[in-house]
Amino acid sequence: MEIKVLSRKDLINVLELPEVIEGVEAVYRAKARGQVVAWPLVEHRFETGALMDIRSGGAFGEVAIHGAKLLNNFPENAEKGLPVFTGVLMAFDSKTGMPIGVMDASYITSLRTGAAAAIGAAALARPDSETLLLVGAGLQSIYLLGASILKLPDITKVIVADPYAPENASRYVKSIEKRLKEELHIDCGHVTFRACDDLKKAVEVSDVILTVTRSTKPLIMKDWVRPGTHLSCIGADMTGKEEIDPQLFTVARAFADDAKQCCAVGEMEIPARMGLISPDTVAGEIGQVLIGEVPGRVSADDITIFDATGLAALDLVTAKTAVESAQKKHLGTTAEI
Repeated sequence: MEIKVLSRKDLINVLELPEVIEGVEAVYRAKARGQVVAWPLVEHRFETGALMDIRSGGAFGEVAIHGAKLLNNFPENAEKGLPVFTGVLMAFDSKTGMPIGVMDASYITSLRTGAAAAIGAAALARPDSETLLLVGAGLQSIYLLGASILKLPDITKVIVADPYAPENASRYVKSIEKRLKEELHIDCGHVTFRACDDLKKAVEVSDVILTVTRSTKPLIMKDWVRPGTHLSCIGADMTGKEEIDPQLFTVARAFADDAKQCCAVGEMEIPARMGLISPDTVAGEIGQVLIGEVPGRVSADDITIFDATGLAALDLVTAKTAVESAQKKHLGTTAEI
């Protein structure tokens, strides 16, 4: 059997963010129609604090892809000169069972995660939203920001906060416009960027808030969030992680990528344990909003939350796009197995 092997460098050369966004939207819509499965999540926490998780599943119907990815997050690698975030993804054709690709998982995860956050914001935020707050300036943040600028063209102000390394936010805003153009081919000359010096004040003036941190306690409190605000919560993707006040779920319309998974390992996990929300009381899943089955924002004053824990099918559809593009551009390595 022949299989395409794609390195991170290959993926950077073959994947464009608009195509990734399109694929992620297709998977969300397919999920709402019952064509997506997410198999049980496997995770392991090492004594050092490092994390490993395996996500598997598939998107059937027109997408016709299934497989799995194994991800590692080893923060101590930074001191060793090694990558902190690593992983491998395996994708299979669901019509034949034939393997179609093996590739770096970390870059694909970053792209599709950014796409997910932006899709949630575009579907649920007020159409006149102008100010976006990015909480977390780590490796994945540029993808959330880039995708959101593409999906929310009226955004003209971006505030960046890094609760764990405040000085990082100042460095980030100095280089982010250039990075977006060079790394993601996104022109954001119409957007102004500034670092946050007071998270509470930044929350109070923001229309859209994206959170992508490793926090295990609330960073944003309920009383800070004004009516009409949208929050896409991305960082809480394993048990114990938490970025926003659980009490926000008592006043917000909350949506999930997968309601059961979000209540088990997402931003909804702790509110669910407190009895504030459950898979049955979530307003809906984002795919249901995209196909018009469930209303998203009902009024301008709604506070909306999108909890995205990540579905393997999102990685897999992105992998399929990458393989198809690599074949057209004659990139990557074709291996016999």
